[in-house]
Amino acid sequence: MNIILSFMKRNYKILIATVLLSATLFAFNLKSGVSSNPDKDKLLLELLTFVLEKGHYSPATIDDTFSKGVYKDYVAALDPSKRFFLQSDIDEFSKYELQLDDALLNKDLTFFNLTFERLMKRMDESKSIYKGIMSVPFDYSIDESFNTDYEKAPYPKNTAELTERWRKQIKLSTLSSLTERLRVQEKKTKGSDDTTNAAKSREDLMDDNLEEIKIDNIEDAGKPKTFAELEKETRESAKKSLDEYFGFMNDLDRDDWFSVYINSITAGFDPHTNYFAPEEKERFDVSISGKLEGIGARLQKKNDFTEITDLISGGPAWRGKQLEAGDLVMKVAQGNGTPVDVVGMRLDDVVKKIKGPKGSEVRLTVKKVDGTIKVISIIRDIVEIEETYAKSSVVNKDGLKYGVIYLPKFYIDFENKDGRDAGKDIALEVERLKAVNVDGIILDVRDDGGGSLSTVVDIAGLFIEQGPIVQIKSAGRKKEVLFDRDKKIEWDGPLVIMVNSFSASASEILAAAIQDYKRGIIVGSKQTYGKGTVQNVIDLNQFVRSNEMGDLGALKTTTQKFYRINGGSTQLEGVSSDIVMPDRYAYLKMGERDVEHAMPWDKIDAAAYTVWDKTANFNKAIANSKARIAANDQFKLIEENAKWIDSRSEENTYSLNIEKFKIAQNAVEEKAKRYKPISKYKNSLQFSSLPYEIVQTSKDSILKEKRDRWHESLSKDIYVEEALNVLDDLQTKVVLKKADPGKLKKEKLAKS
Repeated sequence: MNIILSFMKRNYKILIATVLLSATLFAFNLKSGVSSNPDKDKLLLELLTFVLEKGHYSPATIDDTFSKGVYKDYVAALDPSKRFFLQSDIDEFSKYELQLDDALLNKDLTFFNLTFERLMKRMDESKSIYKGIMSVPFDYSIDESFNTDYEKAPYPKNTAELTERWRKQIKLSTLSSLTERLRVQEKKTKGSDDTTNAAKSREDLMDDNLEEIKIDNIEDAGKPKTFAELEKETRESAKKSLDEYFGFMNDLDRDDWFSVYINSITAGFDPHTNYFAPEEKERFDVSISGKLEGIGARLQKKNDFTEITDLISGGPAWRGKQLEAGDLVMKVAQGNGTPVDVVGMRLDDVVKKIKGPKGSEVRLTVKKVDGTIKVISIIRDIVEIEETYAKSSVVNKDGLKYGVIYLPKFYIDFENKDGRDAGKDIALEVERLKAVNVDGIILDVRDDGGGSLSTVVDIAGLFIEQGPIVQIKSAGRKKEVLFDRDKKIEWDGPLVIMVNSFSASASEILAAAIQDYKRGIIVGSKQTYGKGTVQNVIDLNQFVRSNEMGDLGALKTTTQKFYRINGGSTQLEGVSSDIVMPDRYAYLKMGERDVEHAMPWDKIDAAAYTVWDKTANFNKAIANSKARIAANDQFKLIEENAKWIDSRSEENTYSLNIEKFKIAQNAVEEKAKRYKPISKYKNSLQFSSLPYEIVQTSKDSILKEKRDRWHESLSKDIYVEEALNVLDDLQTKVVLKKADPGKLKKEKLAKS
C-alpha cells in the first residue's frame, strides 16, 4: 500500500540540500577497514533518526511513550506465539521499556544485543523441545484444551511450562490433521470415490475458516491404516513442517533481526514508514516496476535445497525449455566460472548468485525430478512479471458487449520513462476495448494496494475532460493539486469502478476522483482500506561518503498526505462505495483504522472541479442495484456468512480430546455447509480474451492457462456479475436483441 511519487524525487532534493547544508554531522568519512556490524548498526540508527526527524510528515516525539510502543512491537515481533521467551526473559527485557528512546538517540545497542542473543538461545532450546515432544505418540483421550489467543496468554514461567505450551500447540495441529485423515479414510472404506472425497474434505476444511492443515498423501491407495499408523504419519508430517520452519529461521542472520528492531522503531512514526535492508529494497523495486533482470524463475527453500517452483512466462528460463518446476538447484556458476555449491545456502544468497545483468550467462547444475543431474546454461534477460500488469477481458451480455479491466497495482518504472506503467497500459486496454465496440467498462481495483500516484492521475484522466484529480499536502507547505490537463477523453461511456476493503492508497485516490466527479459508479465493500498517506523511498547510502560498510539499504517514510478534490481525506475512512455489496470479511478488523500508530483523518479546502453530467440513469442505476442486492438470496447468504465468520473469530479455545474435537468440528462443518453455495456460485456469462491476446495465448500455453483461470473466476464472481448489471442500467441505447421479435412486431403495429 505504497504511493511512490515521481515528483517527490524533485521535492526531496530540497530536503537533501537542506540536510547537507545544515548538518555536517552526516557527511561521514568512514575509516578504512571499519566494517563491524555494531558500527554499521549504530550508523543505521543515526541515519534513520536524522532522516525521520527531518523528512517525516509528522515526526513522532521520541520520549518514554514512544519507547513503550517500540518495546511492545519489537518483543511481539520476536515471539508472537510466546513459545520462545520465558517470563524471566521478559522481566529482564522490561527494564529497558522506558529507555529505548535514550538508547536510540545514543545509538546504544545493549537492548538489541540482549534480545537477539536470548532469542537465539531460546530457539536453539526449542528445537530439542519439539523434537522430544514428537518422538512419542500423543494421547488424544486426555480431556484438555488449548487457547490460541497468544496476545492474551502469559509467558511461560519456566522450561516446564514452555514445553507444555509447545506440546499443546503441536498436539492441536496434529489433531486437526489426524481427524481429517480419519474422516477421509472412513469415506474410502464406505466405497466412496477417493478423489471426490479427498477434494471435498480439503474444501470443507478451508470453508470452515479453520487453520489450513497440511495433509500429505491423503489419497494413498491400499488397505485402511490403523489409528496408530495414521497418528505416526501425522506426527512425522508435523515434524517435517517444523524442521522446515526452523530451517528457514536458521537462515535469518543478525542483520535480518536488526531489521526487525529498526522496523519496530519506524512503526512508531506510522504504519507505512519502513526500513528496507538491501535485499528488501530490491524486492520493493521489483514489485513497483513489475520487472527484474534474471532468469525468470521462482525459488523456494526445501530443507537444504533450493527448488524451482514456477517459471515466469516469457522469461529466459521459460524460453529455454530446459529448467522445470520441481528441479533442485545444486550448483551455480557465472558463465564458465567455477560452480559454487549452494546446497544448505540461504535462499537470499542463492537468489543473488542466480540473478544478474541482462546478457550475462549463468549455469545451473540441477537435479531433475527423475533424479538425473543436468547443467543448464541460461542467458539472463529483462523479466516482466505478467501478474503485475493490467489485463482485460470481454463479455457479451443480453446483446451488449462489456469490457473488464483488472489492475493489480499502480506500477511504474522510475528509472525508465519509456518503460511500462499502469497509466499507459490502462490507456492501451481502453483503446483495445473500444476497438471491439464495448458498451461499458468495469475497472477492477479490488485487492490493489496502490503504487505510483502519477499513474492515478493518468488513469483518471482517461475518463474526464480535464481537471484536478488529487490534492497533496506536505508538512509546513501549501497544498499542491495534481491535474489532468489533457482535454481528450478516452472513454465517455458507462463506467464502474470495483473496490473492496483491501483497495488502498492509489486505488482509493482513483475511486475518490471518479466518485467526486460522478463520472462512474463505485461498487464493492462498505469502504476501502483507508490509507491516505504518501511515502517516499530514500536511499540511505547518499548520506555517507567513502562508505566501506556495504549497502545501508533505504527508508520508506511518510512525507505527505493526499486528499480528495472535495477536500476530505481517505485516511482511516477510505472511500465509501455508492453501491455496497455484502462481503464475507466485512466485520473483521483489517483496515487502516485498526492499525496502531495510524495517522489521523482531517480535511482541507476543496479544489474547483465540475461534476460530470453526461451519465444517464446515474441515480436510477444505483437504486436498481441496491434493490437487486437486497432481494438476492446469494448476497443475503454472503452477509449471513460474514456475521458468522466474525462470531467465530472470537472462538480461540479448542479441545485436545479427539472425541470432543470431532464433535466441535462436525458442528462447525454442519454450519459451514449452509454457506457452500457461496463458493459454488456460477453465472451464465462467458468471458474471453481480446483478439491480440488470443494470438499470444495460441503460442504461450502458460499465459493461456492463466487467462483461462481468470476467465473461469470471473464466471463465478457475483460481484462482477452485479457490476455488469449496473452497466446495463447505465445504458441509453435500445438493444433489440433483448426483445422478442414477434412481440416487438405486434407493438409496432399497435403504435401504427
